[in-house]
Amino acid sequence: MPVSHEIKSQLAKLLATEDLVVEHKKVETACFNVHTRVLTLPMWEKASNTVYDLLVGHEVGHALYTPDEDWTQEYKIPPQFVNVVEDARIEKLMKRRYPGLAKTFFNGYKELADDDFFQIKDDNLETYNLADRANLWFKIGNYTQVPIERGEEIDIINQIAETETFADVLIAAEALYKYCKHKQEEETKISLDNLESQQSGANQQPASDFSDQQEGENDQPESEGSDGAPSSETSQQQQQQPTNQGGEKNEEPEVKTMESLEEALKNLVGNDVYENVYLELPKLDLNKVIVPNQEIHARCKEEWDGYLEKLVSSYGEVFGEVDKQFVEFKRSAQKEVNYLVKEFECRKAADSYARASTARTGVLDCSKLHTYKYNEDLFKKVTTLADGKNHGLVFVLDWSGSMCDVMTDTVKQLFNLIWFCKKVAIPFEVYAFTTDYPLVKYDAEGKANLRELAYERKDGLVHVGEWFSMMNLLTSKVNGKTLEEQMKNIFRLAYANHRNHYSRYSIPLGLSLSGTPLNEALISLHQILPKFQKENKLQKVQCVVLTDGEACMIKYHREVKRHWEDGPYLGTAGIGQNAFIRDRKTGNTYSCNGDWWEFTDLLLRNLRDNFSDINFIGIRVLEGRDAGNFIRRYCGWYGLEHEKVMGSWRKEKSFTIKNSGYHAYFGLSATALAQNSEFEVAEDATKTQIKSAFAKSLKSKKMNKRILGEFVELVA
Repeated sequence: MPVSHEIKSQLAKLLATEDLVVEHKKVETACFNVHTRVLTLPMWEKASNTVYDLLVGHEVGHALYTPDEDWTQEYKIPPQFVNVVEDARIEKLMKRRYPGLAKTFFNGYKELADDDFFQIKDDNLETYNLADRANLWFKIGNYTQVPIERGEEIDIINQIAETETFADVLIAAEALYKYCKHKQEEETKISLDNLESQQSGANQQPASDFSDQQEGENDQPESEGSDGAPSSETSQQQQQQPTNQGGEKNEEPEVKTMESLEEALKNLVGNDVYENVYLELPKLDLNKVIVPNQEIHARCKEEWDGYLEKLVSSYGEVFGEVDKQFVEFKRSAQKEVNYLVKEFECRKAADSYARASTARTGVLDCSKLHTYKYNEDLFKKVTTLADGKNHGLVFVLDWSGSMCDVMTDTVKQLFNLIWFCKKVAIPFEVYAFTTDYPLVKYDAEGKANLRELAYERKDGLVHVGEWFSMMNLLTSKVNGKTLEEQMKNIFRLAYANHRNHYSRYSIPLGLSLSGTPLNEALISLHQILPKFQKENKLQKVQCVVLTDGEACMIKYHREVKRHWEDGPYLGTAGIGQNAFIRDRKTGNTYSCNGDWWEFTDLLLRNLRDNFSDINFIGIRVLEGRDAGNFIRRYCGWYGLEHEKVMGSWRKEKSFTIKNSGYHAYFGLSATALAQNSEFEVAEDATKTQIKSAFAKSLKSKKMNKRILGEFVELVA
């Protein structure tokens, strides 16, 4: 079973009990940056779960207990010796802190010992220096007989075992190093003495042999030149002998078992795995993202007033039909709005009484005085109702081209909720995401200013293009008369954007339907929601997203080196299944290992983790052919949940999904939305026609009331 890097990252963060950033990358060794608090772990694909947990626990131990300090000025010790002692200390402290890790360390090191990760098979451990034996003693001493001599060696082992602070580690490491150094010098001296003894014995030859050698030498040419320099033969002979008896004393003792373990761990890293990519969401400058409410409606007025001047026409001629539909819809919608208000007030009152508290007043209740013999509670009581929470709503409207057939009906549903907010005095904001708003703005002097990115580009940031805008279509900040005029403008835009509607007026530049930057809109909510909550002093906020489809693909900034350029180039790349979104605020990491549309659910989960007091509600407008696939996405192909949701869709043309990124995801039929909920028939209608119209009216009302009721329940 493949190892889940996400799970192991969560394990590391849980062990660290801090806002630790964990990255799994295609590196050979683990490392920890104490300044950024980033723990980088190799992708040990070939390791078992037990060994993986051991390695994670070990590295977290370094992150928790190994300080970032330069000890090399005070202590002249090879780093390996410090590592041997520090490894023993941090593992002891980790097992003390998490007793359950003792079993993990025990089983993990047993696997490493069985697989000979220390490369000691068939070796005589008595020939190893004390540093190597100490390393084996504290890691695999439970499974391997490690020889330790009585006296100084066992004292050093005990000193290592008793270390509690890093200062203790340095003292013990110094003692370990000095001992190994001294032993190595002793062994070197003994080896040199033996070598000299052997050479001396070889030079003591019999006299006869010596005389023969003398005669032979007389026949040979001189081995020295005129300057007395030795011949090459002599030089080679001398080079084979130790030229400096103390030369080998300068060589530092090594910890071979530490090097063997590091090399063996490198082999656990998978060769075929993709490099993980860790990304972060940018913090957007709202001034560069949001199109102000006044600007949008000023653009509408400028466009339409100028258009009328050219036509020499009146508003009644051009906008008569669409404005009439708006007025009729407003009148017909009052029943549903009143229903919403009634449901909200009832649920709010019920919640208030549920949280009511009763207390004694300290004043005698005269009506209970006659019960003093058997009743101790003779005081009047008062019931205090809990204060209601301040509510607010933020609407995010899909302004994409695919909404053209359902935009008018979607806007009607939106207006129902807006009028509801007005009646119960709930502040609200309506934004529409678009990719079509002009990138160029002209100042008073006519100078063109190109819109810039709403954040500073950086490697590893999710890309939000400068073409992305959040149009503030409606707001509760304006008075009732202005709001009415603005809603009429939005209704005109929705009507004109319908591909089957003929309008005698044009759509202002930038207000036509566009792409679907839903993901970018969700990213912008990280700044929009807290600003809205703070400005209105709200305790409870609902965020409602109205859309008919999936978000467009999104990219991230990636730094690459192109061979024809001196410096790195910051481009963009697509977000693949090897990517992770990291949130430093919450400490959570989200895997992108799924279908591309799941990235939206990922962003919603991230929003919910950041804003626990905000409900995120999705309203999905569906064509009949899309409903089946959409339901299977969240409910599977079979099962009780699938049948329940499909049954609701067939019967009521609506359903609710609770296991998406939203707290509640409402599916609504585009066809049902388009049906007029009013009971209207022609004067000469037959009984069958009257019956059919009445049934449609009831069905539409039933759907609306059910969905709106669930919505109000969430709000209240």
